[in-house]
Parts: sequence; C-alpha cells; structure tokens
Amino acid sequence: MTEQLGYFLLSWLDPSLLLLTAAGTLAGIYIGAIPGLSVTMAASILISFTFAWEVNDALALIAGVFTGGVYGGSRSAILLNIPGAPAAIATALDGYPLARRGEAGVAIGLSTVMSVIGGFVGILALAVAAPVISDFALLFAPRDYLLLAVMGLLLVGTMSGESLAKGLFAGALGVALGMVGLDPMTAENRFTFGTVQLMAGIPYIAAMIGFFGVSEALVQLHRLGVKPVKQDVSRIIPPWHLVRKYLPLSLRSSLIGVVIGALPGTGGDIAALMAYDQAKRTVKNPSRPFGEGAYEGLIAPESANNAAVGGAYVPMLTLGIPGDAVTAVIIGALFIHGLKPGPMLMIETPHLFWFTVGNLTLANIFLLVFGLTGIRAFAKLVECPPAVLIPLILVLSVVGTYSIQNSVVDVYFMLGFGIFGYLLKMYGFQVGPVILGMILGPLMDVSWRRAIISVGDDLGFFLEEALSSPLTLVLLAFMAFLLLSQVPRPDWLRRRR
Repeated sequence: MTEQLGYFLLSWLDPSLLLLTAAGTLAGIYIGAIPGLSVTMAASILISFTFAWEVNDALALIAGVFTGGVYGGSRSAILLNIPGAPAAIATALDGYPLARRGEAGVAIGLSTVMSVIGGFVGILALAVAAPVISDFALLFAPRDYLLLAVMGLLLVGTMSGESLAKGLFAGALGVALGMVGLDPMTAENRFTFGTVQLMAGIPYIAAMIGFFGVSEALVQLHRLGVKPVKQDVSRIIPPWHLVRKYLPLSLRSSLIGVVIGALPGTGGDIAALMAYDQAKRTVKNPSRPFGEGAYEGLIAPESANNAAVGGAYVPMLTLGIPGDAVTAVIIGALFIHGLKPGPMLMIETPHLFWFTVGNLTLANIFLLVFGLTGIRAFAKLVECPPAVLIPLILVLSVVGTYSIQNSVVDVYFMLGFGIFGYLLKMYGFQVGPVILGMILGPLMDVSWRRAIISVGDDLGFFLEEALSSPLTLVLLAFMAFLLLSQVPRPDWLRRRR
C-alpha cells in the first residue's frame, strides 16, 4: 500500500512532473477552446517530440493536455455557440443561452466545478473498479454497439426543439452525410459522385464548426443593431448552495460518463449527449426550460465528458484497448517507450497504473485552478459588438478547420455547411441532430455489419443470440423506454393525468 501511495504521489512531489502536468492542463484548456484544435491532434503532436523523454514526463504532459482539452471545449461553446470539441456540443445547447442572458461568468464557473467533480468520479472509478469496468466493457458484442448507437440517435427527440419531425429529418440527414466516403468493409465508393475529395468522407469536425460557428455568425447579422448583453462576472466561483443542489445530477451524469467512456470506440461526445438526455428526462423542475439556459443542461454534459476521461483509461490500461481517439494515441506513446498496455501491465509495471491515477488527479486539481482564472477576459468576448464578433468567429472557424488536416477542402466543406446550417436555422431546424447523426451513423453502420457477419448472415440466429443475451435485453428494454417516452401522449391520457 505504501509503495502504491508513493507512485500515486510521484508527480506531486517531483517539481518537473508537477510543472509538466500544470503546463499540459493549461495548454489543453486553450487548445480545447479553439474550434478545430482537437485534443487528439495535440496529443499526437506531443508524441513526436516526447519520444526521447522519460515515460513519466511524456505521460504527465499528455494527461494534462487530455484533461484540460476535454474541458476547454466548453469555453467557446458557452461564449460563441461554437463547440471547441464534439464533447461540448451538448454544452452549447444551454450554455450559450446563459451567455445571451448575461450569465457567462456563472455558466463557466459552474461548468468548471462540475467538470472537476466529474473528473474525480472518473479517476475514482479508474482506481477502484478498473478490472470490473473492463470486464463489463468486454461483454459488449457488435449488436450491443448497434443498440447503443440507435439509443444515441433517439436523443434527436431531446435536441429537436419545438418540432420532432424537423429533428428527425436533421438526424437522418446527419446519418446520410456520415455514410459519404469509402465503405469501411469493402472500400466501395458511397455517395462520392466520382469526386476524389469525398472518398475520405466528410470530416464531421469541419461540419460541426460550420453548422455551429459560421451559421451562428450569419444569424448574428440579423442582430447588428442589438446592444451586447453586459456579462455579470462579479462572482466567478458558484455559490455552495448551487453546487450542493446539483451535486446528485452531476454524480449521475458522471457515472454515465464513466461507463460510456470505458466502451471502446465511444468517448466523451456520446457520453455528454446521453447525460444531457437523462437530465432532460429526470429533472422535473429545471431552473429554466431546457434549451433556454437551464443550469441542469450545462451540468450534465460537462460532468459526463470529464468523467469519460477516467473511463477511457480503464480499457487502455487493463486490456490494451483504447477507449477513445486520445487513448489510442497514448497507447502508441506507451509502445514507443517499450511498454505493453494490456492485462500484464498491472502485473509487470503496477507503478505505471498508480502514477497515471495520481497524475490525472493532479491534472484535475490544476483544471479547477486554471478553469476559474481568465473567465473575466473570456466573458468580454460576448460583450464585443457584432461588427467585431462576427469576423472573429469566421476567422476562428477558418483557422480551426484548416488546422485539422491542413486542407483547403475542409474549409470549403465548413463554409458550405455553415451556409446550409444558417438556412436550416432560419426555417426552424436544429443543427445539433445533424452532427449527432454524422457521429453515430458510421458506428451504427459498422456495428450492424459486424453483428450480421458474426452470425453468418443468418438473421434468425442473430435474433436468437440477441434475445438470449441479458445485456442485449437490458439495452433493448431501455431503448424501448426512450422510444415510448418521445411519443406524444394521447389527449385523453393527458386530460386524465
């Protein structure tokens, strides 16, 4: 026990590791806040110049960037309605309306504290229940991933605004856009129309920046004469009674984040959307209607996406399977340093596991410190006149999109989707379901085909296996509940209630 504690505190007591963790967390916050500068890209770049470092130094810096980057996406989501990362899409739904009401300081302060709480829940799950969670994640067959993707698509009802039909159309459009490119199984062209640029598919981050960033800049053109709302930044740290009131919701959302984060190939974006949906279903009396600046709609996704960080480390360290794109990069870093993540890692190098737990804990503490600083300067962005704010949004959108792959084609995609998103907003469509469909469509496609191939294309055997699996039955029951909860009640039942 003493030896484990020593490894846990290693990055706390070593000044160089302490500094690297702090620098990584601070850099991650600002990288995550810039649309297009993803945490995955930052971690990949770090590997290129840390391969000659000691393994502890490299992992300390990458863990800091990972922790700060997941949180940083909420800054631009709240202030500019441009999610800095896919995990912040759900944050923008209520975070930006809060900023429009002059509560940007409260929104960022609350999201910071709840993100830290979610991060600690994820780290606790990693430290205490890593083997149990990894065994549970292994129970998921391709058919279960298919059900998980379908359940995610059912969140369209939560993000549809006033019209479910328009939300369904937007979600279906997103799924169709996600199918563009080479078939992942057969390498056949799908919806490419003979265009080479479409063979790699439509990058959903470029689409996300266009739909949320450029379309918002175009919408702002209708408000050129509107005076910017003065932001209240007199109190950055949220009052204790507010934290205590929303702590149960934060813990529930964090548990969702841990479980979803531990499933290989998912990540914080799906966890945040599912947490937002459960908050909308379980909170009876929100502070405001969801989508109009409800604190609950901000707290749930922020708790979940940061808890998913600890969840993503679980399969990586215990099974050698990446939980998301960033942990896939970290696995590469471990291999470069001669380590083999997987079942033997806990036996051969137990110090690495406890060092990672301690390092994530330290990064989470730095996240609280750095997250609560600079809010006043950030809040000034929202107070900028539209004549200044609109060009700023457009410049950030172009720079962020180009930096993904250094591709001008991505910029054209982004601008095209921005104009299209503007038209959708003008006619009452929500753009969130489009991005949701683009993220979950490929997962649903691949999972279905793997599931049906695994049973030799025998649909009867597929159904027999599905109905004999307890996990699949639980997911089916939950999916049926989600579906029925979105069906409007008949008038006679509403009158009776």
